[in-house]
Amino acid sequence: MTPVKVWQERVEIPTYETGPQDIHPMFLENRVYQGSSGAVYPYGVTDTLSEQKTLKSWQAVWLENDYIKVMILPELGGRVHRAWDKVKQRDFVYHNEVIKPALVGLLGPWISGGIEFNWPQHHRPTTFMPVDFTLEAHEDGAQTVWVGETEPMHGLQVMTGFTLRPDRAALEIASRVYNGNATPRHFLWWANPAVKGGKGIRAFSRRM
Repeated sequence: MTPVKVWQERVEIPTYETGPQDIHPMFLENRVYQGSSGAVYPYGVTDTLSEQKTLKSWQAVWLENDYIKVMILPELGGRVHRAWDKVKQRDFVYHNEVIKPALVGLLGPWISGGIEFNWPQHHRPTTFMPVDFTLEAHEDGAQTVWVGETEPMHGLQVMTGFTLRPDRAALEIASRVYNGNATPRHFLWWANPAVKGGKGIRAFSRRM
């Protein structure tokens, strides 16, 4: 049984840049945004995009075993950017070869493809921003990449862990939420995977 490999490297991806973030936070109390008020304080909002594409270097963290190979981008919210099936030689989530944001996210920029993880509401504030990450090795040869942040809107620390085991053709995804406040907080947490449509595609969910 070969242990799971984990490593970091820079990858170059064609990228459309965004404009500067507004230094004055917007108070959008009347902007209903999927059940929330739309207020984003203390964040700023980005509302301009570049039409010019450049080749940009991004920090990537890879997980690989005998069956699958996964690329995580901590500088883009800790999303799974690519997941490759080594047996069938194909991507099993949609791999967008260009990073081209649209003004869809809570703070503006959002990109399609891969698997996006969202909190405390909608397409989360940091979906197009760097997050922290750390690596965890396990005695059975598995490896976990943890990505996370402490978000200032609700004061919650949220982490997402990606675990690859030596003998499984599956990526395990777990989440941890810590509330260091003196009072309870409410929030949404959801994942947004992209797959290529077609015949024979099935989705499964499990109630926890």
